[in-house]
Amino acid sequence: MTGTGTGAETDAGAEAEEVRRFWRRLGLPGIVDVHTHFMPERVMRKVWDYFDGVGPMTGGLEWPITYRTEEVERLALIREFGVRAFTAMLYPHKPGMAQWLNGWAVDFAARTPDCLHTSTLFPEPGVETYVREALDAGARVFKAHVQVGAYDPASELLDPAWGLLSEAGTPIVIHCGSGPAPGKHTGPEPIARVLARHPRLRLVVAHMGMPEYEDFLDLAGRYGEVRLDTTMAFTDFAERLAPFPRRALPRLADLGDRVLLGTDFPNIPYPYIRQLQALEGLGFGEDWLRAVCHDNGARLFGL
Repeated sequence: MTGTGTGAETDAGAEAEEVRRFWRRLGLPGIVDVHTHFMPERVMRKVWDYFDGVGPMTGGLEWPITYRTEEVERLALIREFGVRAFTAMLYPHKPGMAQWLNGWAVDFAARTPDCLHTSTLFPEPGVETYVREALDAGARVFKAHVQVGAYDPASELLDPAWGLLSEAGTPIVIHCGSGPAPGKHTGPEPIARVLARHPRLRLVVAHMGMPEYEDFLDLAGRYGEVRLDTTMAFTDFAERLAPFPRRALPRLADLGDRVLLGTDFPNIPYPYIRQLQALEGLGFGEDWLRAVCHDNGARLFGL
């Protein structure tokens, strides 16, 4: 079983088989999940404590952690699902924290070869230096969390770092939408200012930009390197919180080459399979599902 009684428990073996049936039926070699969380254990426990408290980041909803297990068990399960590449989305909430997290990430990537080496950043003196160091150490993806960090992504302090990442072609998964609760600098406008300066920045907008879905679809239409990840979107949980507008579904179907599977594993209040079922339920067809659940991520990261 997964879970501890405070999370939503599932039968891990049965669910893993269901996930494998999903991607095998599509003729895929597995799944690429660009939005999963692995962090230093004491940081992860604090994140779980926050969700247990039903704070602003949960949108006031109860948020039981489905996969509240030790790191080794979480790794075993995501591999049993058939996720052939995943990330260690980690993020600072204050200055001086990002470089420490990046140091942990180097070690985690070295002992976890199927994890795409993930780094992070914060608007602070020295950010350009440690972003360059992370790239030199092999970072393949960055995570930015505008809501938790409570910073302006268009800050001049970040401008040299965005320039480095743009030049390197390194993707950045960025939580910049105003869901599940707005922050001072969330929403499309700050990101539009970043992209105006760095139009080739490979931003992957987390959660489809929830709830400003259409605004972020507009940015993806304007900038060819902007992508969207599916994290939590279209699930029953997210639809209660911030439903995706039905009128925008044709635009999403047409953008299938720049939509990437993300799930938020392990910090989700439902079983992993539900994200896949929610995407299938959109009715966009198997080609779209193959692209989103594997091929787009495989191409972006050269797998």
